[in-house]
Amino acid sequence: MTETHTTAKYPPGRYGRRREPQPRRRWVVACLAAVALVAGGAIVWRLYQQYGPQEYEPQVQRFYNVTDDGISVDFVVRKDSDKAATCRVRARSASGEEVGLAEVDVPKGAEPVVSYRLATSDRPVTVEVPACGPLRSR
Repeated sequence: MTETHTTAKYPPGRYGRRREPQPRRRWVVACLAAVALVAGGAIVWRLYQQYGPQEYEPQVQRFYNVTDDGISVDFVVRKDSDKAATCRVRARSASGEEVGLAEVDVPKGAEPVVSYRLATSDRPVTVEVPACGPLRSR
């Protein structure tokens, strides 16, 4: 009959003192998992607030009629239909320099298309609507 690992008996004192198995510390693992979960949730919430759906979302439809002193733009703003908005419209030259900037009021209504002629100090190559917000009184 061959001796197996489970049936082997070692002579006492020959291989040193045998250690008793340590009790498992599951509470440490559970606490670390809970901390990681809370930290992950906080990061997700912060990123959602920063990059998630915004209250006012502008989108340029087209720009046209480009001249040395201006550019025309059509854009829409996704927002609640009962809110008016103010949008910043910006034009840039071929070098990337800002050559025109204006704040445009957007009336109440469901996604109205706004047409605006922006005066510029140099020939623009593009126009953008980087931000919109609640209507500001001037």
